[in-house]
Amino acid sequence: MSLTRAVTERAAAAVDVSRAARSSKVAGLVLAAIAVLLAALPFLVFADVTDTMVNLFVLVALASMWNLLAGFGGLVSVGQQAYIGIGAYSVIAFADLGVQPYLAVLLAAVTCAIFAVPTSWLAFRLRGDYFAVGTWVIAEVYRLLVVRVSSLGGASGKSLTGLSGLDQTLRGALTYWVALGLALASIAGCYLLLRGRLGLSLMAVRDEETAAGSAGIDVRRAKLLVYLVSAVGCGAAGGVITVSSLSVNPDAIFSVQWSAYMIFIVVIGGIGFIEGPLLGALVFFALQQLLADYGSWYLIVLGAIGMAAALWLPRGLWGLIRDRTGVSLFPVGYFVRREGPR
Repeated sequence: MSLTRAVTERAAAAVDVSRAARSSKVAGLVLAAIAVLLAALPFLVFADVTDTMVNLFVLVALASMWNLLAGFGGLVSVGQQAYIGIGAYSVIAFADLGVQPYLAVLLAAVTCAIFAVPTSWLAFRLRGDYFAVGTWVIAEVYRLLVVRVSSLGGASGKSLTGLSGLDQTLRGALTYWVALGLALASIAGCYLLLRGRLGLSLMAVRDEETAAGSAGIDVRRAKLLVYLVSAVGCGAAGGVITVSSLSVNPDAIFSVQWSAYMIFIVVIGGIGFIEGPLLGALVFFALQQLLADYGSWYLIVLGAIGMAAALWLPRGLWGLIRDRTGVSLFPVGYFVRREGPR
């Protein structure tokens, strides 16, 4: 018995189990340094650069929320623009009541969570393709309801009040920092959420909902939580869009194009990886800057790249990098390393 115990203890000592690889810790320090550099960017570059970066941060946040919903929760939605629009119009409404617009962005996120509760009750009655189409219909219903509210500008939209007294340079810097904070919070929130028990539950529900329920997982609760988090993130992104553009139009803010952007970014970057939306947003943003002046060719090239990625890179760019190098910037699983000779 003592010999068996000694062999077992020696084998256990030879195996090191951790939540992060050594490369992940180094990458974490590099990402922290990049975040600090980005925070200082308004002091280093001209305002037009930071204004453009706001769009990138919004795309990162939106794609992270869609990846959380579809890539980890298995809920493929093409209607998250509903919460982008609700968040945008919530900022308008709160600003009209005298709330400072940047504070209204937080309130808009809470508002979206409130709207998401009854919406989920309807959406979760659908499965698969019906769920995807149903979320699109729900987004259109919200758009039609907003258009009928004259105090929100009706079909022509409305301008944002409450920021006219701020210096333009200061307003640009504040908007940039709010957008950066949203992007960082989206990535960090997904990472912390998926490292816990909820993350394991979500991936089990994604892989096989019936089996997950049989194993004791509260499927309804897991899906509701991830749906609420995604709604909050998209609502905050909609609020940032409003304070950046200083106006909102119902047809633009509720456009299904937002969902198309999210899906494209996640497919290119890598669905089911936290790093995927970050890498995909960088690629999409670069394509926007390079091809935006080419009219319809811009959309044709994006479509061709999206189809090519779906056919030949089903795990996206980050999936390819992960397979080749084993690097994980945001590990949500466990790493096992053997120490010494086997």
